[in-house]
Amino acid sequence: MTMNRVGYIVNLLLISVSTTMAQQACGSPVVSERIVGGSDANEGAWPWQVSLKYQGNHVCGGSLISKQWVLTAAHCFLEPINPSDYSVGLGEYQLQNTSPNQFLSNVQRIIESSLYSGAHTQGDIALIELSSPITYTQYILPVCVPTSSMSFSDGTDCWVTGWGDTGSGVNLISPQTLRQVMVPIISNSVCDQIYHIGSDVGASQNIIPSDHICAGYQAGQKDSCQGDSGGPLVCKVNGVWYQAGVVSWGEECGKSNRPGVYTYVPNYYNWMDSYEALSSSSMFVASSLLLTNCLLLHTGLYLPSGLP
Repeated sequence: MTMNRVGYIVNLLLISVSTTMAQQACGSPVVSERIVGGSDANEGAWPWQVSLKYQGNHVCGGSLISKQWVLTAAHCFLEPINPSDYSVGLGEYQLQNTSPNQFLSNVQRIIESSLYSGAHTQGDIALIELSSPITYTQYILPVCVPTSSMSFSDGTDCWVTGWGDTGSGVNLISPQTLRQVMVPIISNSVCDQIYHIGSDVGASQNIIPSDHICAGYQAGQKDSCQGDSGGPLVCKVNGVWYQAGVVSWGEECGKSNRPGVYTYVPNYYNWMDSYEALSSSSMFVASSLLLTNCLLLHTGLYLPSGLP
């Protein structure tokens, strides 16, 4: 076989691998149209958004981060935690209408951060291991998880999504369509200063935990709310969506001087990685490259160095 023929086959194999890898890429939804500010999302626009259900009822949001793992908030679970009480809805759009694009998964394991000790504390983050790996579709794709070295600066416009209340005590109306709102990042230190306005807490005492950030407006109006807990705050970096925060808590919803508070995801990258919750993508890349090498070896087109 000529070298041109060899090169042609190698290129075909690499193109096939690259195409499949691109289809598996995190943070790249197929649907991209969005409307700024407190509105219904388009179906498929946020394919990592999940619904965490307790005994069949929606209780929190969450985000798909790999084929078998979901990220959410620790406060979403009732103690003692029984994984069989929970399920995860993927690809859902309207909670009261079943779609052929959605899939319900059982839960195998729930892991809370050891730092979590109750409301408004550090470590309000949890991992959900699904009962089996899921198949990615146009409506079910993972968000990218930022490494511990990544940062999201004050003022960065990001998006929060969920099926939560549309105001304090105001339930999302039927058919409970996924909602979205754009909110800017507020750094931990600035947010802590804002939360001290009108508060009885002394200036020397922190209100915002050190592993949290905020997002929203000092004037209020646009915010996450009850029922959005555990859901993703995502920011677009070089054309790719990364999850900067997990909806943690807030004082009412959309209240002035009380922006939404989020567990800061980069702080927990190593923690997630320790459970191999982020390994699916890298495992896929490694497997694809191994497959390519095996195919080349099988056709006699690849010779390791040092061999005749």
